[in-house]
Amino acid sequence: MLEENLKEAIVAELERQAANRPQALQVESSPEFVIHGKIDLDALAMVVAGSMAGGP
Repeated sequence: MLEENLKEAIVAELERQAANRPQALQVESSPEFVIHGKIDLDALAMVVAGSMAGGP
């Protein structure tokens, strides 16, 4: 359960970042998850921490 929640949180955050900065980050999710570009690691870490703590 925790692993699935973490995966969902990571994917959602990366897709959000890609939507906000399409020139800097592209995400492909089929058939495998592939990313190209720069990731805001601080934002991703906050999402992972929130997911582990049971946050939204």
